[in-house]
Amino acid sequence: MRKGEFSKIRHQLGKTQTQMAQLLGTSVKAVQSFEQGWRRIPAHVERQTLFLLAHQLPRNKKHGRCWVALECQADTKKDCPAWEFKVGHLCWFINGTICQGEVQPTWQKKMRICRKCEVFHSMFPVLYD
Repeated sequence: MRKGEFSKIRHQLGKTQTQMAQLLGTSVKAVQSFEQGWRRIPAHVERQTLFLLAHQLPRNKKHGRCWVALECQADTKKDCPAWEFKVGHLCWFINGTICQGEVQPTWQKKMRICRKCEVFHSMFPVLYD
């Protein structure tokens, strides 16, 4: 996550740096460091921040099933946790999803794919204005 995104999300959530630190279980100094780009945003902070944003933004019909939007084959779907748990709008949040034909080994590699994906873009239009 880039520093500008973190700050944009915090403002979209209507939280002060202190409130955001409390939500994320971190210090105010850490939040300030994330926003200034002095400190890399850890995967668990990025996940929770995006999760909060996903539940604050209004959902539209595009926030449906990733396997439909991406036209996944039946054999791919049956092995994918997003399909198994029927959370296609949260595919970006779930580890072990099958993106581009395989499970990504790390959160960072998964997010590189997600940030280019139409499902992710439809969930977070505020990041792409």
